[in-house]
Amino acid sequence: MSRAAIEVSGLRKAFGDKVVLDGIDLEVEAGTVFSLLGPNGAGKTTMVNVLTTLIKSDGGTVRVGGFDVAAETRAVRGVVGVTGQFAAVDELLTGRENLELMAALKRVGHRIVDELLERFDLTDAASRLVSTYSGGMRRKLDLAMTLVGEPSIIFLDEPTTGLDPRSRRMMWEIVRGLVSRGVTVFLTTQYLEEADQLADRIAVLDCGRLAAQGTPEALKRQVPGGHVRLRFADGHRLGAAVRVLGDAVRDAEDLTLRVPSDGGARSVWELLDRLHRQGIDVEDFSVHTPDLDDVFLALTGRTGAEVNA
Repeated sequence: MSRAAIEVSGLRKAFGDKVVLDGIDLEVEAGTVFSLLGPNGAGKTTMVNVLTTLIKSDGGTVRVGGFDVAAETRAVRGVVGVTGQFAAVDELLTGRENLELMAALKRVGHRIVDELLERFDLTDAASRLVSTYSGGMRRKLDLAMTLVGEPSIIFLDEPTTGLDPRSRRMMWEIVRGLVSRGVTVFLTTQYLEEADQLADRIAVLDCGRLAAQGTPEALKRQVPGGHVRLRFADGHRLGAAVRVLGDAVRDAEDLTLRVPSDGGARSVWELLDRLHRQGIDVEDFSVHTPDLDDVFLALTGRTGAEVNA
C-alpha cells in the first residue's frame, strides 16, 4: 500500500491565457509536513484549491487520501480539512457556537466541541463572542473548526499570516501536535523560517513550475556559500593556515579564515585534522550554511523579505 497521502502527476491549470500550474509532479508522504513555497502569484493557492476539490484542473492526475480528485470528489472532501489565508469564523457567534455549527454540518456528536476547546486552550473563552478574540485566538478557533471532522489530511494556506511571533510559534506547536497524531499537513507559507521549522519536505513553486523539491537540508546544500569560519590566536598561525588551505578568504583584522565547505561533520573534521597535522592550532570555529532565504533567492531571484513585502 502506498504511503503517499497526496500524489500529483502532470497537473495543469490555466485561467484564460495565463498558465498558473504547468505540469506539476509531487508526492506527499502520510504523517508528514509538506511545505509549498513561492512568490506571490506563483500558484500556491491555486494548487491548494485543486487538491481540495474547490476548482478543477485542466490536466494531469491528482489523488488525495487515495481518492481521485476529479472522479471521487465527495470521498476526497471526507478526508481533508482546509484552513485558508483568513480565519473563516463567525464573529457574531461565540467560540463554542462556531464549533457546534461545524459539528452539526459534519454530523458528528457535540462531544468533540469540548475536546477541541480544551485542546486549543479556548475553554475559558468559549462563551465569548469571536469578535472579542485576538488574532491568534481566531486562528486557533479556525483550525479547531477544521478538525471537527477529524480529517487525515489538512491544508494550511498561509495560516500564520498577520500573526505576531508568539502566536506564530503557538501555531507551530499545534501543527507539530497534529503530525504526531498521524495527520498529514500540506502547508503554504511566505515565512521561510516557518517552512524550515516545520517541513519534512519543501517544494519551491515559481512561474507555475516546481523549481526544486526536497528536504530543507538537501535544498540548502544545493546553494553555494556554505563555509567554516576559523579564528586563530595570532597572525603567524593565520598566515600558516592560509598557506596550507589556499582556497580561503582571510580577514587579517579579525584573524579569521572563511573556508568553503558543505558544513558536514566529516568535511569539518577533515579540515581541522589537516591543520592539526601541520601543527596549526585553531582558536575556535563556526559552521555557516545557506538558509532557505538563500535557496529562495537562488531559485526564484527573490528573497523571502521581498516576497513578504
